[in-house]
Amino acid sequence: MPQLNPNPWLFIFIMSWLIYLIMLAPKVSNLKALNEPMTQNMNMNTTQSWNWPWT
Repeated sequence: MPQLNPNPWLFIFIMSWLIYLIMLAPKVSNLKALNEPMTQNMNMNTTQSWNWPWT
């Protein structure tokens, strides 16, 4: 069964992942998030009650 012989495809598979990790991983990690997380405001805002005209 030739598909059980890892010699032809295992080297190509490993080399393609190494190229992917070496070349693309630093480019992806250098991307900056566009939306920076906001710090939570510790002040408690007072909410106004709704005006329900039918009550």
